Amino acid sequence: MHRKRLVEAAGAVALTVLLAGCGGEPDPKETAPDTNGAPSPSASSPSASASSDPKTAEEQAALAAYQGMWRAHAVAVQKASEKGTHIEDYASGKALATIRQDIRTMREAGTRANGKLGHEPKAKVDLKSSPPTATITDCLDLKDWETTRDGKPLPLPSEQPMRYRTKAQAEQWDDGRWRVIQYTQHGEQTC
Repeated sequence: MHRKRLVEAAGAVALTVLLAGCGGEPDPKETAPDTNGAPSPSASSPSASASSDPKTAEEQAALAAYQGMWRAHAVAVQKASEKGTHIEDYASGKALATIRQDIRTMREAGTRANGKLGHEPKAKVDLKSSPPTATITDCLDLKDWETTRDGKPLPLPSEQPMRYRTKAQAEQWDDGRWRVIQYTQHGEQTC
């Protein structure tokens, strides 16, 4: 039974690795998401961009939602609770369900995640679809990431690459804000 929990925790580590921070973002201890419950305009609205190109502005808005999801998730996995993170302002659907399962798995295994994940996200939007959608590709870097139990570091699974590809889908809702609705890790695709 202990072995099974360790394997589940390792799976959560690999999944959590996907959802923790963006492109050199500060450690979650240093930066917490906005606590008033609503994402800042720069995190989710197209008006936040200084660009005059609507497609570029929406790509930036979709990336801001993606990055907001990672920041909120980083705080959640650090304390094994989503309370106070407002993660639902950035993620919905399958993405939110996966995040919640990951947090629950970590809590049950007694693990926490700390540090920073490196990211290189890029977005492509389809403004003609209804609703508008974005595909976000990323290269996840685990170099500065750590999972612990009782304050002691846990090694990553031996087959875990330190850099690998991820892909997310986001959509723009009627309120103009973007939310990540699905993500997939491609651990077999190094980058």
